[in-house]
Amino acid sequence: MKNLKKISLVLIIIFTFITAEGQTNKIDVSKSKINWVGKKVTGQHEGIIKLKDGYIIFKNNKVAGGNFTADMKSLSNTDQTGKSKIKLEGHLKSDEFFGVDDYNTSNLIFKTIGDKGNNVYSVTADLTIKGVTNPVKFDFIVKGNTATAALKIDRTKYDIRYGSGSYFDDLGDKTIYDEFELNVDLIF
Repeated sequence: MKNLKKISLVLIIIFTFITAEGQTNKIDVSKSKINWVGKKVTGQHEGIIKLKDGYIIFKNNKVAGGNFTADMKSLSNTDQTGKSKIKLEGHLKSDEFFGVDDYNTSNLIFKTIGDKGNNVYSVTADLTIKGVTNPVKFDFIVKGNTATAALKIDRTKYDIRYGSGSYFDDLGDKTIYDEFELNVDLIF
């Protein structure tokens, strides 16, 4: 009976500690993805970036933190095929854009989280691309073991200025818009 009481006490202490500290849910990187869309005057391109790792922290069943690392070498184009696809992917991975040889990961770390109700959270996070960190704000929606977010990122804040009408004159229909979109689908 004494052993049963000791085991029960230990389990209560462990449960209390886990509940107070929060629960860390690891992202399933094989099922999670980031869809990107980049727009220009004459159209747009889109593709996928895979996650390298990541986790979401819950405390009292509410999102309390998160940290995600994207594998920039996995950046791919999904709206083209053949030589056009290979050319665009090479250009996006070059130093004119994401410089993946030197910066093979990008990172997003939750800093502040506001509960908007119905499993929707207002998040301010630090996003690091090409070694440059800036704050970003977005809504983070959790449903069961999935989470989604839609972000608009100004690439010029990360020293990605190629084809930007904000930095170069007379680009005409070669202008690439500064903002690109990230639609994140996470499974944990």
